[in-house]
Amino acid sequence: MHTFARAFFLLVCTPLLLLCLGLPPVTGEALAAAKETVMQKNYPMPPLSGLEADVLLRKATEAPYTGEYLNNHAAGTYICRQCGMPLYHSDDKFESGCGWPSFDKEVAGAVRRVPDADGRRVEITCANCGGHLGHVFEGEGFTERNTRHCVNSLSMKFAPAGSDEEKAALTRLANKASAVSPSGTAGSGAAATTPSATQTSAAGGCTATAVVAGGCFWGVEDAFQKIAGVCEAVSGYTGGHTVNPSYEDVCRGDTGHAEAVLVRFDPTRVSYEQILRRFFEIHDPTQLNRQGPDWGEQYRSAVFYENAEQKAVAQKLVARLKELGYKVVTQIEPAGPFYAAEDYHQDFTRRTGRGACHMSVPRFSQRADGTPVESGSGLKKP
Repeated sequence: MHTFARAFFLLVCTPLLLLCLGLPPVTGEALAAAKETVMQKNYPMPPLSGLEADVLLRKATEAPYTGEYLNNHAAGTYICRQCGMPLYHSDDKFESGCGWPSFDKEVAGAVRRVPDADGRRVEITCANCGGHLGHVFEGEGFTERNTRHCVNSLSMKFAPAGSDEEKAALTRLANKASAVSPSGTAGSGAAATTPSATQTSAAGGCTATAVVAGGCFWGVEDAFQKIAGVCEAVSGYTGGHTVNPSYEDVCRGDTGHAEAVLVRFDPTRVSYEQILRRFFEIHDPTQLNRQGPDWGEQYRSAVFYENAEQKAVAQKLVARLKELGYKVVTQIEPAGPFYAAEDYHQDFTRRTGRGACHMSVPRFSQRADGTPVESGSGLKKP
């Protein structure tokens, strides 16, 4: 019998059968074992050890300062030990002194936040398989992002940069995004779509990210998905104080979050400056806390930089636009936790043919008064 079928029989059918026969029920230990068998089905990873299962499936915590990856400083990607999906990049790992590996940023959409029942801490789990990773803490000031993912080494497997294991993991990530983002038309009035941009770099070149907010995230996401070199664009919420907000929470206007898009791209094919130049052309950076008919702080214009280099690029482009007469109100602030929006928001324009409401205006080649910028002046295209 197939492994999953056996587990399902043990979980559901066996207790009923025993009840009918007047026999003792299956023990809790047996049910737990069956549940673990179901959770580990069809994953491209070796079976979990007892300690790994304790952490990933039973939410145990490994002893501090004992984890294999606590002092690992090699370049690469940390993947889920259970399902093999990418969780964290080595560039986002830092020393916190807490005794467990610490990261201030996860791979986009890879980690789910679940508040503990007592409301005191926030658990983090693999968004793909549900395996327990650890907990996330905010406001401690360790890094500019002000976030610490405290992760059990036993929950992860390290894939060195450029290794076949890393390439396979990134390919799984790309294939998952492609499956969630079907191409083709979405009905009688839908516009034709192009193949998912995630398919452009399954070999591991998607190492850079940008986070921006420019009004309704449907249109911003759609615009970035059409850029060569962009591997993934994820709609979500960032810039506020509420942990794991819902769309309804953000719409109420009291979370501080903006509708934003996280762009993962291949820096050998498109630069961060090119990403931002496009951003300033597809939305109106002169509108304060609104974008077209959408009003509210959640529709503000913002760039969330991840390092000093990104901050400098954003400041340079804003300064140039101001030189051209644009009264830019775009906020430039450090990146914080990014919460992926609900599934029905992802790839909205691709799926429905609606939501592409952002118009493109060549602001870097056209002054605010409509006159063209003289040839050879201003910023050169990167």
